[in-house]
Amino acid sequence: MKHKFKVYEAWIPFVDLLVHNRVEVNIMDPKRKKELLAAYKARRPEMGIISFRCKETGDVFLDMSRDTRVSFNSTRMKLSANMHPNKQLQKLWNEYGPDSFELTVVEVLKYKDPSDDHTDKLEAMMDRHLAANPQAKRVWR
Repeated sequence: MKHKFKVYEAWIPFVDLLVHNRVEVNIMDPKRKKELLAAYKARRPEMGIISFRCKETGDVFLDMSRDTRVSFNSTRMKLSANMHPNKQLQKLWNEYGPDSFELTVVEVLKYKDPSDDHTDKLEAMMDRHLAANPQAKRVWR
């Protein structure tokens, strides 16, 4: 497959010196772009309730997720950057470190159509898990 490139000229500031540079940008084949978009829309992400449990203290934080993999990644990134809105979870993360946390998918939502809104079902699952574990807290909101 032959790649097509567009060449743009750019002035790039470099400290106090402006450097003139040529930048090549890869242009994606429109057919390939459609294929990738269709595959993305057809994917079936794992939805459900996720848990962050501090092994040192036993504190449990629950969250509902439309894509568990993305939610774990996003929350870990915010915690590692010291930017998570849940101050208690952030404090435990800073104090004990990421290795002291157990990340699990507590329950997976079974669904047919990924484009449907599953918020009500996820909220019901979340309420059920919070009621079953009164010490558990929400990751956020």
